[in-house]
Amino acid sequence: MRKELPPPVPRLTVITLGVSDIRASIAFYDALGFSRRLKATGEAVAFYDTGGPVLALFHWDQLAADAALPDKPRPTTFRGITLAWNCRAREEVDAVLAFAVGKGAVLLKAAHETDYGGYSGYFADPDGHPWEVVVAPGIEVGEDRRVHLAE
Repeated sequence: MRKELPPPVPRLTVITLGVSDIRASIAFYDALGFSRRLKATGEAVAFYDTGGPVLALFHWDQLAADAALPDKPRPTTFRGITLAWNCRAREEVDAVLAFAVGKGAVLLKAAHETDYGGYSGYFADPDGHPWEVVVAPGIEVGEDRRVHLAE
């Protein structure tokens, strides 16, 4: 009789974004200040330390092929996912949005008071991936850059 294995421990380790122009995307994420790691991968794939899960950039068509999905038609509208850059204060939200736009991001939505007591706005990276920049009750950003959630 086989011994039943315990269930795997869930974890989110890497978020991979499909990109059209890897050089432009690398330049954009470098300009935002994310720390690139494993540079030996050259322009095949780029990995960034984000203080939590790793952010990876990979050619759009190759990522689709790797996942056994069609690469066309490529969506030009909302894809059902956003990335978030949590902040410690409202002033930091404003500063991050201005910084990102200054590095080539497109402002999607100006910072505003949210209905849940937070403050947020959105920008898009060069491939249109939306990022929410937010400060929210119950979510704290520690000195370790990691998000700490209230119980």
